[in-house]
Amino acid sequence: MYDRNLLIAKLKQIEEALERIHRRSDGIDSHDAFLDTPEGLDKLDAICMMLIAVGESFKKIDIETKGKLLPQYNEIDWKGVKGVRDVLSHN
Repeated sequence: MYDRNLLIAKLKQIEEALERIHRRSDGIDSHDAFLDTPEGLDKLDAICMMLIAVGESFKKIDIETKGKLLPQYNEIDWKGVKGVRDVLSHN
């Protein structure tokens, strides 16, 4: 059995990371906005790090809940959520 309080804490951290991603992407209207300035590249780096953290957190949650939590929300592409982390980390 997984620690429910720890799971809730992890989900809150994920929520905070997603809020930071949203805030950091404010004003970005195309991929060029990330690539054309040093500030854009800094935003891109920060967003990528948050996406890696979110993907890693969901991987850990899936392991800790023995694969029983995430499938309850089958409208979400969990393979994609976790896969973004792999692509950003390794490619």
